Amino acid sequence: MSHHQETIESLNQLLQGEYMAVESFNNFISRLRDEKVRQTFMDIQKQHRKNIDRLAGYIQEIGGRPEENLGLKGTMGEIKVNLDLGPDADTSEIIKKAIEGETRGVNMAEKVLRGDLDEKSRDVAGEILHEDRKSIQKLERLQ
Repeated sequence: MSHHQETIESLNQLLQGEYMAVESFNNFISRLRDEKVRQTFMDIQKQHRKNIDRLAGYIQEIGGRPEENLGLKGTMGEIKVNLDLGPDADTSEIIKKAIEGETRGVNMAEKVLRGDLDEKSRDVAGEILHEDRKSIQKLERLQ
């Protein structure tokens, strides 16, 4: 596989993580009753959507094709979140699950950044990572 293809594959992994985050936040938001917490979750979800737009656009710019579906891994992750939370999850459980998910996303982004990326791709991935870290801080302030 060429270096260019590896870069596109790495960025698509990051893109998949952002799609998984949006889906998870759909689930979380539908369960939340506290309006302040709900609004914070909606803001974080909006940031993930911006990350998706940025990543997908950049992948196309460099001649790649963004993978814009969740795939089996995403579907299984969504099922796991539903099972872990159960039907009666309270706000603190939902916040805890969201922090766990965001932390997994940050870890994945860090792994992508440690890969063999060109400077521009590294900058794009680094900006996504920065935004995801800010999301964790917002969630932690809700605890």
